[in-house]
Amino acid sequence: MKLIIVESPSKAKTISHFLKNSEEKYEVVASLGHIRDLPKSELGIDIEHNFTPRYVIPPRARKIINQLKKKSAEAEKVILATDEDREGEAIAYHLSVLLNLKIEEPTRLVFHEITEPAIKKALLSPRTLDLNLVNAQVARRILDRLVGYELSPFLWKKIARGLSAGRVQSPALRLIVEREKEIQNFQPQEYFEIWSKFKKIETKETFKAKLIGIDDKILDRLAIKTSLEAEQIKNDLSAEAEIINLETKETKRNPFPPFKTSTLAQAAFQRLRFPVKKTMMIAQRLYEGIDLGSGPVGLITYMRTDSFNLSEEALQMAQSFLKEKLGPRYALDAPRRFKTKVKIAQEAHEAIRPTNPFLEPDQIKKYLSLDEYKLYDLIWRRFLASQMPAALIATTNVHLKNISKNKDKFYLFSATGSQIKFDGFLKLWPTVEYESLPNLELNEKLKLTATEISSHTTKPPPRYNDASLIKTLEAYGIGRPSTYAPIINLILERNYVSRDQNRSFYPTEMGFLVCQTLIDHFPEIIDYQFTAKMEEDLDEIAEGKIQWQKVVADFYFPFKNHLERKYEEVKKEDLVPEQETNEICELCGRKMVVKMGRYGRFLACSGFPECKNTKPLNNNHLNIKCPKCHEGYLVIRRTKKGKTFYGCSRWPECDYLLNDEPIDQYCPLCGEILVKKKNKIKCSNKNCSYESNLEKIDFFD
Repeated sequence: MKLIIVESPSKAKTISHFLKNSEEKYEVVASLGHIRDLPKSELGIDIEHNFTPRYVIPPRARKIINQLKKKSAEAEKVILATDEDREGEAIAYHLSVLLNLKIEEPTRLVFHEITEPAIKKALLSPRTLDLNLVNAQVARRILDRLVGYELSPFLWKKIARGLSAGRVQSPALRLIVEREKEIQNFQPQEYFEIWSKFKKIETKETFKAKLIGIDDKILDRLAIKTSLEAEQIKNDLSAEAEIINLETKETKRNPFPPFKTSTLAQAAFQRLRFPVKKTMMIAQRLYEGIDLGSGPVGLITYMRTDSFNLSEEALQMAQSFLKEKLGPRYALDAPRRFKTKVKIAQEAHEAIRPTNPFLEPDQIKKYLSLDEYKLYDLIWRRFLASQMPAALIATTNVHLKNISKNKDKFYLFSATGSQIKFDGFLKLWPTVEYESLPNLELNEKLKLTATEISSHTTKPPPRYNDASLIKTLEAYGIGRPSTYAPIINLILERNYVSRDQNRSFYPTEMGFLVCQTLIDHFPEIIDYQFTAKMEEDLDEIAEGKIQWQKVVADFYFPFKNHLERKYEEVKKEDLVPEQETNEICELCGRKMVVKMGRYGRFLACSGFPECKNTKPLNNNHLNIKCPKCHEGYLVIRRTKKGKTFYGCSRWPECDYLLNDEPIDQYCPLCGEILVKKKNKIKCSNKNCSYESNLEKIDFFD
C-alpha cells in the first residue's frame, strides 16, 4: 500500500475516488494543513545562530502526526501531494522531517488540477522536494514573525495593548489611510452639462447629444460653472442643427485573459460582490472537488497563481467545446496565448480555468451551492471567452452645429453610438450595453426639440474596495496570490479598517493613529517600494539565487537598532496625549480624561489605577453599563474572524460578553439584559423564555 498525504479531507476524498480502482493500492489521508510552526507564546527564532527557527507541533496536530507516523511506517511508499506553491512545499517538507522521509527521494506529487487524468499522470513522475521554495516560505514566515513580535509590543507600550504591525498589512493600511485623507481634503466643484435632444425631420427618430464647444473652443468639464451660464446658453440655442462631421469606424475588441488570483478576486467582487476571503474559500472547494453524482471531481485548476498560461490540452478542449456548442465562427483558427510576468516558474502553474469546459455551469448547477455556481460560471465563461474571436463593433461619432439665435456664435454638440456587428467573445462575457444612433448623413438638418441642464459636483477618489485594493497592491508588487485574502482579513480583524455601506474600506481612528506612527517612526515598514523589494528578494530565494539568511539579516539588524532607539525617543504622551475634560468621575470625584484604547478613545478617571471608572466617548461604546461589574460600559468588538460581539470596556478585568446586540432594558421575568435578535427582543439569559416584538418594547419604558 502507498500512502498519499494531502492537506484537506475534501482533497483526500476526491483523489481517493480517482484511485479506488487502480492496480496499485493507495490510501489518501489529510494533514489538515501545517503540522509544524513557530511557537505562539515566544519568538521561536534563534537570532544568534543564523535565525534558526524552532518549530513546534501545534496541539491540534499532535494526534494527526501520530496517526501519520503509524500509517507511514506500514506503507510501501509515502507520497506528498500538497499544493504546488511555497506553503504547500513547506508542508511537504515538515511532513518529510516528522515522518523521517529521505529528502533526496522523489516523494513529491505535482499536479495543477484534481482530475483523474492529472492525478494518474502525476503519479508516473514524482519529483524531489524543492528546498528553494521551502526556504522562501521560511524566510517569509521569519520576517513576518520578527516584525510582528518586535514591533507590536512597541505599539502596545506607546499606544494601546492588543495592536499589531505587519510587514505586508501595514502598506495596505497606508493605502487606505492615504486615500481617506485625499477624500477628506477634497474640495468639490460644481459644474453643469447641457444635453439636447435632436430629431430627424423625415423619420422623427431622436437621439441625445452633449454640448462640447462654443465656436472653435472645446469646453473642458468644468467650463460651465453656474446655472445662470447654463440657462443663458440654453436660451441662446436655435431650433435647428446641422451635422458637420460624421465618422464611423469598425473596431475589434479583444477578450480578457483567463483569470489569475488577483483578477478573479477583482471580478468576483465587481460582478458578484464577493469579498476576497469568500471568493478564495469557494474557489478552494471547487478546486478540491465537488460530488457530481458519481463521485467528487475538481472543477477548476489551482486558484493561487500569477500566470495567464494555459496548457495545450486546455486550449484544445476549449476549441472543441466552442466548435461543437457555439459553432465554428465562435472558435479561433489558432489558440490565443497571453503574456504574463511570472515571478517564479515553480509558482506560475496555469491560469484559473475549468478542468473540463464541457461541464457547463447550468448542467451541474444542482450539485453546487448558489455561490459555488456563480463563481464557477464566472471562471468558466472567462476561460472560454479568452479563446473566442474578437467582437466587431461599429462606432459612430457625430458632431452637430447649432447657430445661436443671435447668429453671433455657434454651439458644437457631440454624440456617439455603437452597434455590435459580431458579438464574438461577448456572447459568453457580456460587458457594457451599446447604444446605437439612427441613420444619419453628413450635412443633414435636424430639429432641436428639447434641452436639459444637469448639475454635477466633482467627486473625490473612491475608497478602496476588495477589487481596487488588490489591484493596487499588485501594481506596487506587494503581496502574492496566497496573501491577498489574509492581508485584507488582518486589517479588518485588527479594527484598523471597517467597511462602509458599499463594502468599501475606511480607516478607523486607531487605523489612522497606527499608520501615522509607522510613517513617522518606521518608514521602511510601511514603504511601498521597500515592501515590494522584499517580495522580490523572496522570489529570488525561491529561485535559488540568494540565501534566505542574508535577506533576513539585512533587514533585521538595522530594524532592531532603529527600534531600540525609538523605544527611548518616542513617548506615549506624544502619540496619544491624555485630554483633560470637565466631566467629573461619579465614583471618586476626580476629573475624567480622554484615553486611547484598542477600540478607540474613551473616558477614564484620572485617578487610575486607584479608580477604574470608564465611560463611552464614541460610537464603539454603547451607553449601557456592564451588567456584570457595573463599572465599565458595553463596547462593540470583533473576533479574529470579523464576527461582531459585545463586551465590557474593562476587559480583561471583566470578561462579560454577548453575541447579540444589547439594549438598555432588562427582562421583566429574570432581570437579565435584553438583546435584539432578528425582529425580536429576547432575554440574554438562555434559560429564560421571554421575547417580544420590536414595536412592543415600549412596555418597558
